[in-house]
Amino acid sequence: MTKTIPENKARQGRWGWHTLIVLVVGLLLALIVWGGVEFYGEKLTNDTPAANTAPGG
Repeated sequence: MTKTIPENKARQGRWGWHTLIVLVVGLLLALIVWGGVEFYGEKLTNDTPAANTAPGG
């Protein structure tokens, strides 16, 4: 037997403030990590000597 559910009760979930906060915090954490990786990558690039330079000029 099939159950009939009214349209206003057949929702999967609500989009509330908790969901928005979790999404925004996750985005901010991702940006912080991305910035850290960019900074670390720049440090590695600037600190390593070039491999194809001839000694003495």
